Formats: sequence, structure tokens, C-alpha cells
Amino acid sequence: MADDELTPQQIIDQIPAAFQADKAQGLAATFQFDITGSQGGQWFAEIKDATCEVTAGTSPTANITITMADQNFVKLITGRLDGPMAFMTGKLKLKGDMALALRLSGLFKLPG
Repeated sequence: MADDELTPQQIIDQIPAAFQADKAQGLAATFQFDITGSQGGQWFAEIKDATCEVTAGTSPTANITITMADQNFVKLITGRLDGPMAFMTGKLKLKGDMALALRLSGLFKLPG
């Protein structure tokens, strides 16, 4: 499947399998994903005890909220959009613990 055909839902569905527990030792955090656009949605990933569970909806206890448009989210995950550049240009909005945002990419091995 080409990157252009991936949807945010398909990427979110891959998160549990892509989770690298060895990189999350001692981490307890909830990442909220607010993806806008026609293929958007809201999901949160809870990481604790070296496990990762993804749920549709919003978490009242999210440590960080990541907000992006659906197309930019797919580009970011597939390596066609640089995270820091997306943040600086307003394509990626973060609210909460910025240190967790920096750890996020190392916690998952997603296709891209």
C-alpha cells in the first residue's frame, strides 16, 4: 500500500504492534492524538508497565496532546514530514509534556 493510501486510522491500528517495550521501561504516559480532516479522529495511547494500549476517543489524563491534520499526520509517520519543522510551521501542535513528544518516535517502529 502506498503512503498516500494510508489513513490515520490504519496508522493508529499499527501502534500496538509497532510498540517497542524495551524502549519504554519505567515510562507511564498517555499520548492523545487529535487528528483533524475528513480522515481524522481522536485516539489515545496509554503506555505503562512496558505495554501499550490504544483506545478511540479522548483521555482525561493525557500527558501530551498531539494535534495535526490527517494528511500531515500520515506524512509525519511515513517520514515525508520532519517533526521539528512541522512543529515550527504550525502543522504539528503539542500541548503538555514536550519531553514526551521527543521520546515518541523512539517508542514505535512504524512503516515509513
